[in-house]
Amino acid sequence: MSCVTLLATAFVATLSQGPAPPPQPAASAPPEYNVGAGDVLDIAVLGNDELTRTSTVQTSGAITLPLLGEVAVSGLTVPEIQRKLTTLLERDFLVNPQVEVRVREYQSQFVIVLGEVNAPGRKALRGRTRLIDLLVDAGGFKPTASGDITITRTEGTFEGGSDSLRLHIGGGAMSPLDRVNLEVTLRNGDLINVTPKQQVTIEGEVARPGRYTIEGDTSVTAAISQAGGLTRYGSDDVKIRRLDASSGRVQIIEIDLKAVRKGKKPDVVLQPNDVITVPRRRF
Repeated sequence: MSCVTLLATAFVATLSQGPAPPPQPAASAPPEYNVGAGDVLDIAVLGNDELTRTSTVQTSGAITLPLLGEVAVSGLTVPEIQRKLTTLLERDFLVNPQVEVRVREYQSQFVIVLGEVNAPGRKALRGRTRLIDLLVDAGGFKPTASGDITITRTEGTFEGGSDSLRLHIGGGAMSPLDRVNLEVTLRNGDLINVTPKQQVTIEGEVARPGRYTIEGDTSVTAAISQAGGLTRYGSDDVKIRRLDASSGRVQIIEIDLKAVRKGKKPDVVLQPNDVITVPRRRF
């Protein structure tokens, strides 16, 4: 996935109905990946099977190998570890040793993804991991995802000094802004939250009562229109029941649709989880 087209294709493919299969570990670490405590390394010395083994980086930052004992590797990239082991072995033990190192398990750096993805949870970083890589690893969006994503940074900040970044990935064709957002590079400890679609309930004398998704500044008249409009018995005296999540108090907002249509009253913008009730007209 080295170009935007391939990135987009891979991302769209993840927006399926079911969860994606678990990702397979990479065959080798990217050159910029810094090994840390908990990572499991496969170390091979060609022609010397007794020196070939799998070793876990300890909390001290070192691995233990035959002949060499403890070797500090934390913070080094895979090529740097290969060069270090080669230098140590040829200095005292072997002539022209050929050392190969790969990361078997990535355990030292990770992010947490929550919310409306098919496979939420802890995800390992494998070098430069972008938002699109994380979303693919998490199985893509669920159908209930809004496309709104918040990244909270626990180590350092984003450009501008903020410790959080809010993004939106639109549906349908990928826009230039979507491409920019999907290329955001993640860091160890980032928390990624994919929020659900915001909905309201419309009940009473409308053609299609039920739950409806709202996006942006959806007004009460727009929502009623989405529900098929009023029935022949529907009253223009509508009520919105709104719960204040912080206080737990319920607010009742009365709307005169006739006055709204004439421009005499504002068309109230809805909030998530509002309940719009259209009563029956009194004859």
